Amino acid sequence: MVREMDEGDCKVIANAFAAQGWNKPVTRYLNYLQESADGKRVVLVAEWDGQFAGYVTIVWISDYAPFYTAGVPEIADFNVLLKYRRLGMGTVLLDEAEKRSAVRSPIVGIGVGLQADYGAAQILYVKRGYVPDGCGIFYHGQYPKYGEQICIDDDLALYLTKQVRQG
Repeated sequence: MVREMDEGDCKVIANAFAAQGWNKPVTRYLNYLQESADGKRVVLVAEWDGQFAGYVTIVWISDYAPFYTAGVPEIADFNVLLKYRRLGMGTVLLDEAEKRSAVRSPIVGIGVGLQADYGAAQILYVKRGYVPDGCGIFYHGQYPKYGEQICIDDDLALYLTKQVRQG
């Protein structure tokens, strides 16, 4: 089951990720809830047998300049609990996020990290038809130049796009 996040989910989500050793504070989800109320973001929650399994958000006005300029909504902060991976939770969440994005734009965007921790996401996005936006890797608000040294961390990303309906 996929539904929009409500206030009662905030603590449940933070606790579920803490239980698997990930630091995702409840304040993140309270902020998402406010952004949702303000019309800036949609937060979709997946449940398996009534238990929280994962979530994804859609940011209607992206901070990533090429998406912002083109009016491309961005699928952001996509997470499925480890114990629910390989059960189709990610597919269901992305299906719904893409469906909702298609109402506003013929194209949706997503960023993905480059280290091995993001390998499953990289494969999933390619299989779903996402392709690089052609701008190269992005790090801390800029595109690193040839020969420049950067830190490999969660902020290093490649942005991808997908056509979600005929424009």
